[in-house]
Order: sequence, then structure tokens, then C-alpha cells
Amino acid sequence: MGAAKTDLITFKVEPSLAELINRMPNKSEFIRKAILGALESSCPLCQGTGVLTPEQQGHWKRFAEHHRVETCGECQAVYVQCDSSTTSEPAPAHA
Repeated sequence: MGAAKTDLITFKVEPSLAELINRMPNKSEFIRKAILGALESSCPLCQGTGVLTPEQQGHWKRFAEHHRVETCGECQAVYVQCDSSTTSEPAPAHA
């Protein structure tokens, strides 16, 4: 069984950021974890672009007919609440 193949990806950064990254004991691992963390927390609808395409806007408009954007009273996080929920309050997200 052969070793797993890896791809090499390069990108440009400002000198100050390069200096900080070069101080890391394992900069490749740090960069991999940072990228994976960013991908895991990106918006599932716009996929991290911050902009909806016209097609996505149409889907969102239909979705928003029965959903609303709310703000959590405890942590102030913004979330989507379904209008057809059986309760007026969302299930607690905080322990």
C-alpha cells in the first residue's frame, strides 16, 4: 500500500503574516487546521462568499416566506427560526 498523495497549494501573504506563520512549530498543520475551521463555519447558503447568486436569492425568498431571522436573547447569535414551529421559542441551544 503506497503513501497517501498530497497536493501542494501555495498562496501569497503580507510580510507581517508570513513572519507570524513562520514562527509556528508546524506551520503546515496550523494552516490546514485554520482552513478546515474556516470551511466548517462558512455559510451553507453562500458557501462563504457573502453574496447570494440570483438563483440562491430566489430560493431564499421562498424559504423566508415561512422562516424568519431571529437573535438569541442569551448569546446574541443570529439564527433562522421556522414559523411552523410548535413552540414560540426555539429549543435551548445553551447548557
